[in-house]
Amino acid sequence: MAATELAPDIAGALNWARARIAVVDARVLLRHVLQCSSARLAAYPEARLAMDEWTEFRSLVERREVGEPVAYLTGEREFYGRPFLVSPVVLIPRPDTELLIELALAHFGDKPHSRVLDLGTGSGALAVSLALELPDADVTAVDRSREALLVAMANAARLKASVSFVLGDWFAPLGGDRYHLIVANPPYVAAADPHLEEGDVRFEPSTALAAGPQGLDDLATIAAGAPRHLEPGGWLFMEHGYDQAGAVRGLLTDAGFSGIASWKDLAGIERVSGGQWLGR
Repeated sequence: MAATELAPDIAGALNWARARIAVVDARVLLRHVLQCSSARLAAYPEARLAMDEWTEFRSLVERREVGEPVAYLTGEREFYGRPFLVSPVVLIPRPDTELLIELALAHFGDKPHSRVLDLGTGSGALAVSLALELPDADVTAVDRSREALLVAMANAARLKASVSFVLGDWFAPLGGDRYHLIVANPPYVAAADPHLEEGDVRFEPSTALAAGPQGLDDLATIAAGAPRHLEPGGWLFMEHGYDQAGAVRGLLTDAGFSGIASWKDLAGIERVSGGQWLGR
């Protein structure tokens, strides 16, 4: 584009973008650049972009065109109705993971002063959401990545959630601490799964996705270690892959859990499995 040309209006910018990326993505990126609502895009299609806005929008569209996730481009993704900061050092929160929040509320929504543990917190979406939904709970979040914990801490501060953050590998930094509820969305993709080289996943941290030849390594570690960190009557809920429910129920059985079950996500797929620790 020649330096003397004007930037397009909103309609023109979107028309240019939709030839390269999905319309919904183009709208999200333009809203991000203009810091405006969807209603403004619809109401003022003739509003002209400033040249710096047009330059930024074009750059974001071109990055999206080669596959970079929209959430990383905007630095934000909604989870359980709240905006969470994200970056390439953390997994992008998915709607299916909200099932963990719903299960926690169903089991502990009426129990004050519960101690809650989020393993592999990443962006902090689970821990922060649980702290806000269960304001009487004592929530602890663990992650092995210092960079991820910084993102999670920023989200807690931004959303005014009280969460204790701990650096370490799963249960290792917790000593003998026990909890009434443990939730985890650990890596559960098989290391050789071709999906790791497709779509948005290519840009996400592999350490937050892959877990051994069958994707079960971290799920097995959590299931085996959880009894030492659960109060009698406490629950463990773990997210897993679409075809792993049976295997995860087996891990929970081997670890001595009771009331073992799997719950379906929005697509009707068994996405979370869990059980209750009655003590021995």
